[in-house]
Amino acid sequence: MDPTRHAHDRNALEALLRQIPGFRGYLEQEYRRESDFLTRKWLADQLLLAKQGVDQAMRKLVEKVQLDALPGYESLRGRLDGFANQIRGADRGYSGLFDYVRIGEAELDQAYAVDVALTNDMQTLVAACREMSSDPSPADQAVGKVQQLLGELETKFRQRGEILQGMGK
Repeated sequence: MDPTRHAHDRNALEALLRQIPGFRGYLEQEYRRESDFLTRKWLADQLLLAKQGVDQAMRKLVEKVQLDALPGYESLRGRLDGFANQIRGADRGYSGLFDYVRIGEAELDQAYAVDVALTNDMQTLVAACREMSSDPSPADQAVGKVQQLLGELETKFRQRGEILQGMGK
């Protein structure tokens, strides 16, 4: 996920191409594109993992015949799906040659900082969903906690989008 990580994986041809004036910047953009794609894919995959925790909690509630709590869990489940789809379909963290809005290095660095925060917060969300699946009894509290965490993630992801559209701070 770290764009600088790609520097270690370069082959001899890439090292040679980096000597061509102007080509180095192109390669760096390509590495950022790939890093951005991998980050968004990881985030979306983590949401699906979180959804598995919600599904397990729902199964346990059904086994205990606590059906009143299921609508809250189902709502959360749908929200996790929707956010995963939003992440997968988001704009890539770069600007192409003919794009109307050009993304500069400063904006990419801001978006990258948001991605790091999203990654950390996503791990918290997945842990909360796992915890929820181990003991779904205080259903309103558990769903409320995860809904709040999810709301914070959605806000950060919106900020990322604003940065990439040239509207961020």
